[in-house]
Amino acid sequence: MDTKIDKLLEAKIVETTDEAEKEQLKNLIGKTAIANSKLMYEKYLEIFGERNERWRKLKEKQANPQRLLWASTSTKNPAFPDTYYVEALIGKDTVDTMPPATVDAFRDHGKTAATLEQSFAEARETIDAIKKAGINFDKAMNELQNEGVAGFVKSFENLTAALVKKHESLARAMGK
Repeated sequence: MDTKIDKLLEAKIVETTDEAEKEQLKNLIGKTAIANSKLMYEKYLEIFGERNERWRKLKEKQANPQRLLWASTSTKNPAFPDTYYVEALIGKDTVDTMPPATVDAFRDHGKTAATLEQSFAEARETIDAIKKAGINFDKAMNELQNEGVAGFVKSFENLTAALVKKHESLARAMGK
């Protein structure tokens, strides 16, 4: 998410001659994913929190909440710490998948704190500032969703092809 939005922000930085605007845009680099995730977590708490009567009734009947998944939270931008996203996305009832290098980095020097519930208002301000900067946030999120689905489809097709190939190889080896 940050990679996509940051490229759009960087283009805006190049386009503008206003130094104050450049600084405001630079301050948004690397903040979209965390802000968006915090807003999703805020909505999650609204849906699965104790204040939601519907959820309380379901919970009384042993219902379990759907967890939020933060996928592949390695830092892509070398300007940020290697635990940047991991530390910012710690919250109750969430799942975070990380590549081994990020797990090792977090074990080595990561800080544990419930950070997701901090600064919902700041997260809203960040997303609003991105939109006010002329970034079509909804369009970018739709593109990311489509790219993500296409990536999963390709992975599934590759897995299926590999299984078919292995099946055929085993069948030949067994003389079938």
